[in-house]
Amino acid sequence: MSKNENIQVIKEHFAAFGRGDVQLALEMVAEKVDWQSPVTKNQSEEISWAKPCHNKKEVMQFFQELVNKVQPEKFEIVGFTAQGDNVVVEGSNQGQVRSTGKRYEHDWLMIFTILDGKIVRHRHYYDTADIINAFRP
Repeated sequence: MSKNENIQVIKEHFAAFGRGDVQLALEMVAEKVDWQSPVTKNQSEEISWAKPCHNKKEVMQFFQELVNKVQPEKFEIVGFTAQGDNVVVEGSNQGQVRSTGKRYEHDWLMIFTILDGKIVRHRHYYDTADIINAFRP
């Protein structure tokens, strides 16, 4: 696929998730996937969804756990860059932790690898401190 086609896959993935159509967003994920969001070597009780996913079912569980714990609000994409099979997306988001009502905000960078129109690898980088603090009373 071309760089523009790969970017379009990711734009459609974000658009589906933004509309709440998680099923459509998942259709763009390969059955076997290497998914880490956020990328971290330190597990945190607060952001329990931050663990590697290896298949589409685990990615679905990731999304379910995420939205059960936080209410995403503002999601802004700054830009897309593509090279080969990789698409890099820069953005920011805000939300609220459901259990505390506290707000969080962070900038992020996501790197996707696309093969045959499907996401086969995903890395999501952001500073987890703000969201972890929002979980604390």
